[in-house]
Amino acid sequence: MKEATIRVILVDDDRLLREALADLVRSRPDLAVAGTAGDARSAVELAARERPTVALVDVKMPGGGPAATRGIVEASPGTRVIALSVFDDRGSVRSMIRAGAIGYIVKNAPSAEIIDAIRLAASGLGHLSAGVAADVVREFAGQLEREARVAEEQESLRDLIDRALEPGAITPVYQPIVDLRTSRIIGVEALARFMIEPSRPPDAWFHDAATDGRSAELEIAAIRAALAAFDDPALGSIYLSVNLSPQTIIESPALDAFFALPPEQIVLEVTEHAPVADYDALAAALASFRAAGGRLAVDDAGAGFASLRHILRLEPDVIKIDLSLTRDVDTDRRKRALTAAFVTFATELGISIVAEGIETASELSALRGLGVANGQGYFLRKPTSLHQAVEPIEALS
Repeated sequence: MKEATIRVILVDDDRLLREALADLVRSRPDLAVAGTAGDARSAVELAARERPTVALVDVKMPGGGPAATRGIVEASPGTRVIALSVFDDRGSVRSMIRAGAIGYIVKNAPSAEIIDAIRLAASGLGHLSAGVAADVVREFAGQLEREARVAEEQESLRDLIDRALEPGAITPVYQPIVDLRTSRIIGVEALARFMIEPSRPPDAWFHDAATDGRSAELEIAAIRAALAAFDDPALGSIYLSVNLSPQTIIESPALDAFFALPPEQIVLEVTEHAPVADYDALAAALASFRAAGGRLAVDDAGAGFASLRHILRLEPDVIKIDLSLTRDVDTDRRKRALTAAFVTFATELGISIVAEGIETASELSALRGLGVANGQGYFLRKPTSLHQAVEPIEALS
């Protein structure tokens, strides 16, 4: 039985090349020229009318080879497109393959290769010229290598966070929050320290957990470690301040039951460095916790996302002034003015103020003069064990 003739359209803006290709196609008994076109629009119209088996399409012709290819494939779904071009760069190859071409031939290819490519395309098989094929293989190999490297890094990151979540990997330390008028310790902030290799600051561990999509797991593990040590009746009314990101709060139901401490003994710090995508959802997640007596603090006030809006929307019980404002508050009048504004605002609304990062006696004196009631920082006491953190502090001068 005689095989069906392969009908070919030739699309190129070079008339002499079209004629040469037409002569080549006609020289083979199993091939026939179904028509020629010199631009993308004419090529699509020709394909829609003739429904050819194969279309040879120039990459850089008027209207663009990719546009012509997409149009031909849409107008005549059974047509197989072969890109034909003097260009063999990866960008041109990719653009044509993405547009729907199944082959790519450079124009200086031997006549036999062009004929073979047409016959392969008619059978649904692709063909790439040797130079193009080598580039594509190299690029594909490079892509596989990159994907393997990314997968290896992801696996390593998962293993790292798995180890950080193992029992005993997190050791909590506590920094006292001090009444600056009486030198009395009124609370402690729990901070996570990771006792595993590699030795890195806590921020690096939480960043990696976020990259791995496991922020909530690590944050909650850190709080559980802090709570496990905070069970001494001798602590009396000293409160525990813990840090959670807004998204973790939203994703963690029943916060009031989670802490296993009287809610009035918990201050939940929401950092200002993390944006809040949905304040209503955050308020709803905090509602039962706050109704039961739990308090909310805005951490790092003055250093993150739109301070005043953040505070107004969250309506916190405590504002913690960021150490970037505390540092040099004794010598920088701009910082004093902004701190004073926070104090006035907080006093008007019945919000407690805590200054973070107090490092010198002069900063302490300036903050007292501005009416800041509470503070924490290395000058008062560094983060340490819970037992040492709550030991009485000598009267502040």
